[in-house]
This record gives sequence, C-alpha cells and structure tokens, in this order.
Amino acid sequence: MSSPDPPIDYIARTHAWYGALGYAPYRYAAFEETPFAPLGRRLAEARVALLTTAAPYRPELGDQGPGAAYNAAAKFYEVWSGDVSVAHDLRVSHVAVDQAHLSDDQNCWFPLRALQRAAAAGRIGEVAARFHGVPTNRSQRHTLEVDAPQVLARVREDGADAAVLVANCPVCHQSMTLVARTLEAAGVATVVVGAAKDVVEQVGAPRFLFSDVPLGNAAGLPRDVGSQDLVIEMALALLESATAPRTTVQTPLTWPVAGWKRDYMNLDGLTPEEIARRRAENEANRAVAAGLRA
Repeated sequence: MSSPDPPIDYIARTHAWYGALGYAPYRYAAFEETPFAPLGRRLAEARVALLTTAAPYRPELGDQGPGAAYNAAAKFYEVWSGDVSVAHDLRVSHVAVDQAHLSDDQNCWFPLRALQRAAAAGRIGEVAARFHGVPTNRSQRHTLEVDAPQVLARVREDGADAAVLVANCPVCHQSMTLVARTLEAAGVATVVVGAAKDVVEQVGAPRFLFSDVPLGNAAGLPRDVGSQDLVIEMALALLESATAPRTTVQTPLTWPVAGWKRDYMNLDGLTPEEIARRRAENEANRAVAAGLRA
C-alpha cells in the first residue's frame, strides 16, 4: 500500500532550509504546455535507453559512499555515456539528498540490471547499447540549450524508441524533466522515475512514475530485487498506457524506516552556530562546483 501521508514538498522544504542559511529561494522551472510522444512501436520490439544523474565513482575525489556528506568534487557538468555491457559503479553524491537513507545498492538509482532483465524476459525489444549521464545543472537555460540537445543526439544515435530517466536530488528531478520534454518534442517517448513529485509536476513531465521514498531510491528498495523489477515494469507499462501528457502513476513502495519525512532538512533544533557551519560548508562546495564548471 502507498504511504497515507502526503509526499514531501521539496520546493518548500529546500526553500526554508536555504533561506535559514541566508540564500534567496531557487526558482524551479514551470510550464503550462507539455509535449507528448506516443510510443511509436510495440514495447516488445522497442529499444529503450536509460538516463541517470548518478556520477561515476572516482576514489581520488574523496568519500562518495553511503552516509558521506555532499561532495561537490564528484559532480559532473557534461553529458557522458557508458557501455551497458560492462559493469559500472555509480554513486549519488548530490546536494539535498539525505545520505542517512541512501544505501550502497546502486540498483536503487541505476536500474540497468532490472531493465536488462525486462529485455531478457521479452518485455522490451532491447536495452540501448549506451546509457547516458545527465548533469544536474541549476541553470535551466544550460540544461535546455546544451545538455538536453546533447542527450537527444546520443539517444538518436543509439536508435532508441523510448527512454527511462531516473532522478535523484530535487534539481535532478528538474533536469530530468526538462530533458524528457526535449526528447518528447522530438518524438522519443519517455518516463521520469523519481521521488520529488512537486518538482516534476511543476516542471511538467510527459509521464512520471512516482515513489514516495527518500531521494535516491526511486528505482526500488535496497537489495529488494522484486521492488526494483516492479518499478521498471510500472515504468514500462506507463510508456504503453499513457494517452496524454502529465500522467503520474504512483508505485506501492513504502520506506521501511519511520520518520524520514520529518527528518528531511529539518530546521528544528539547529543552533545559530550550526547554521553558520552549514553555510560555510555550502559556500566551500559552491566554490568547488564553480571551479569544475569553469
């Protein structure tokens, strides 16, 4: 059964958190119209691409494992691609992700194995030969004018008929939804898989599979292959069944640990000294990120 309490309002929660640290509120994208591309062939014959915002693990960049603090050095700012036939180690080292509820099971955010199992079972024709990494750019203009067209070009090169886009942090959800809109406008059917419902629905995803779980776990529960296969099956079914844009479907996943919604970016109990420390950490990470972008 789905969770009886409402999803986290990530826009409001992050605005309150960063407001307390002294920052102006970030303006998420919002659109009235949403493009929509019906799936052009039977799913059993379709080639499906996987898109991710997770980053390749690079040990020289410091701690990027479960429970690690946000590591700006591990971010990437250019579209990249990986061969689906070889093993990869992808990590979620994103700002505004609660690392306390992030496991070391990358299948929770990178469902390549589940998608390959769907192909082996004949549910889809095949998985595209490459998956693609989508940068988490706060600049919506850069995402729309640089990143999304590059992703579209690579998806076309791979001959993909559809794409599954898995988001992690709040801004990841915006980036993936903007990319999905670009792909749909070009005739590629998409489904965004994520946990920040308010962000995705404000931006306007053609199709959205929502799981009411902590960020970084939208593709299934840790070490629960059944839940991971269920998410992919529901995403594929949504590709087939949606008849209009802004179609949202919720999975039945529930998080096994209570209190995660209460704890997310909770300002209660933060002292002025703690707020000052958090701001200093954030400024240091912003400097690292600025250097990487440059």
